[in-house]
Amino acid sequence: MRRNYRSRKQKSVATMRMKLLRFNGAVERDPAIDEWMKERAGELGTIADQWFEVMRKCGDEVRELLHDGCPVACLGDAPFGYVNVFTSHVNLGFFHGAALPDPARLLEGTGKFMRHLKLRPGTPTDAAALSKLIDAAYSDIKARVENG
Repeated sequence: MRRNYRSRKQKSVATMRMKLLRFNGAVERDPAIDEWMKERAGELGTIADQWFEVMRKCGDEVRELLHDGCPVACLGDAPFGYVNVFTSHVNLGFFHGAALPDPARLLEGTGKFMRHLKLRPGTPTDAAALSKLIDAAYSDIKARVENG
């Protein structure tokens, strides 16, 4: 019996051809997100603001909006990352996180697409690895958008 094996690149291309999630209303700088951040003062808010700012700086095409009550970073109208503040941690998530390279094994979750990590005050963060994940998420969504 012959098995049909696909290479990693073939699987990646197949994944990119899936219909992308799109959000209406993304803008260059959403004042509602600045207000959201102000309402979450303290250590957790600082963590969320710091890492959302990294997402904002990924490229000139980054847009943002509040979706399901949390800040979302998009390439145009295609989301790639979000932050959310909880009682004791900040979630930093990626809409296509399951497809991202994660050599530092930061990501959690078992969903088909999304992955996240938890950031806690007083707990060391591998900032370089996290910055690479954010860059990878942006590059990934850019490739998905460009390859339709």
